[in-house]
Amino acid sequence: SPPPRDQGEAGVQEATSYWMSESGVVDLMVLPGPSPAHIFRQYAALTGVTPLPPKFALGYHQCRWNYNDEADVRYVHGQFEALDIPYDVLWLDIEHTDGKRYFTWDSFKFPEPKKMQEELAATGRKMVTIVDPHIKKDSNYKVYQEAHEKELFIKTKDGNELDGWCWPGSSAYLDFTSAEVRDWWAGRFAYDKYEGSTPSLYTWNDMNEPSVFNGPEVSMNKDAKSLAGVEHREWHNLYGMYMQQATAEGLLKRNPEQDKRPFVLSRSFYAGSQRWGAIWTGDNACKWDHLEASVPMLLTLGLCGITFSGADVGGFLGKGGGYGDPTAELFTRWFQAGAYTPFFRGHAHHDSKRREPWTFDDETTARLREIGKQRYQLLSYWYTLFYFAETTGMPTMRPLWVEFPTDPKTFDMDHEFMSGGALLVRPVTSPLATSATVYFPGTCPWYDIVDGTQYMGSSEATVSAPIDKVPVYQRGGTIVPRQMRLRRSSALMGADPYTLVIAPGANGTAEGSLYLDAGDGFSYKKGEYQLATYKYADGVLSVSKVAGTTFAATNLLERVELLGVKPPTFAVLKQAGVEKSLSFLYNEASKRLVLRKPAVLMAPAVDWTITLL
Repeated sequence: SPPPRDQGEAGVQEATSYWMSESGVVDLMVLPGPSPAHIFRQYAALTGVTPLPPKFALGYHQCRWNYNDEADVRYVHGQFEALDIPYDVLWLDIEHTDGKRYFTWDSFKFPEPKKMQEELAATGRKMVTIVDPHIKKDSNYKVYQEAHEKELFIKTKDGNELDGWCWPGSSAYLDFTSAEVRDWWAGRFAYDKYEGSTPSLYTWNDMNEPSVFNGPEVSMNKDAKSLAGVEHREWHNLYGMYMQQATAEGLLKRNPEQDKRPFVLSRSFYAGSQRWGAIWTGDNACKWDHLEASVPMLLTLGLCGITFSGADVGGFLGKGGGYGDPTAELFTRWFQAGAYTPFFRGHAHHDSKRREPWTFDDETTARLREIGKQRYQLLSYWYTLFYFAETTGMPTMRPLWVEFPTDPKTFDMDHEFMSGGALLVRPVTSPLATSATVYFPGTCPWYDIVDGTQYMGSSEATVSAPIDKVPVYQRGGTIVPRQMRLRRSSALMGADPYTLVIAPGANGTAEGSLYLDAGDGFSYKKGEYQLATYKYADGVLSVSKVAGTTFAATNLLERVELLGVKPPTFAVLKQAGVEKSLSFLYNEASKRLVLRKPAVLMAPAVDWTITLL
């Protein structure tokens, strides 16, 4: 550990640290900044950016170890439908396979996997199945036998095929450090090889540290060798990234005529893993302190370039890990926090009680539905954040100091965070709480997203936080797009209209953006998208299209909400020289003005303005 800090020549605190490498040399990269945004851009130039994920991946994911069979899948899906709880992806853990043989299905429990996936796809939903790196040693298992004959597995120091113990029992481990092996693995995702898979099936890579139950530190011997003869100690930290890369390339290769982005979740990662998919924080537990710890963990990942990340909502290890099952209160608070993080997935151990959103009580179900609605209302906001993550390297979930680097009070804060640059989130992470202390940084005002209550910057307040409320505040000076209609999946929201929520800053101005494209595929890289910027100043809301070419976005502006303003006398929409009066409602108590039905395009070919008089 480093020695105590000393005072430098100009009174600046200095620190000394020691760097050691078990093998090889340490390469040190210095990112000069000077601002956080500059550092993120520099780091992205060094290690890569997070490519824009398919839009469905930003919705809610429902997972369990394991959904029992096709009837169970249909039941879970049907409950989401019947109860109007939005979700996008249903996941299957290791028990869906034939004896833990990946790329297979249990023919008794899942006899018609294609039909099952197609039924989900008909409602806009996707499925994810787990595919781990340990390959069951079985001469009748085609994946093992082919890799064995081609000698694609990691060797012992003596040159024999490494034999480790994991979920299938005796297992061999593919050498993902080899480009040849990665190419072979990618080919396994072809529809004629991964029988029962469809274009709506995506992938989860777990246990890829790599995990070896009978190995030292639950991994491989450090002297195990890659096909190139390099010891495991050299590439241990790279293994998971290379597996995720090979999997993502497989999902791309299987669709030569279909324009689809991959989605791959990985447990293990390295600098640059953001190029290949999402990451989650691993096997957490049903404990309040694990909910609390998830926030700094995700913030740290974002600072390291891994901005598409999340923690298992509810805590994975319940009864099966020696912990109790989550109470309705703990699950609700975790669901609230997860709804404002980049990757939003509920997951549970097989020994835990069922904990889908309807498994507690009717009151909790209603609460969780409302939280799910909040996530989906902001789905396009998150999608826009990921567009900027790809183009600038900015993390989507940020510590307060990233947005307020001159405010020392934010430097060690990790119990509240920013979702993008506009929303401050203060999760409640302790039991029986009905209030929370919130620090509001900067000099801008902040507005409660529910009731519009205004708080001044550089202040602290104790706010009401009963079980049905997560404290979230919109930053003064921002404009946030929302889609307010309740839909059951993101696929059903593509043509829905928008509401623009304007939170004026201290000087009365505000600005925001909306990124629109097909929601999947790579046509956006050819300019087929629209990026619109909205500005509010001196009582005038204006729009301008700042990027994009041929994508025809037909979404309309349904409503405009202005927070903390005085009531106008008139509201006038003007476009192409034509003026139209807009009706409006004003709430004196909340100082919220609502302009109704402008009915203009969100990304118009001809700019429009709305003027308050």
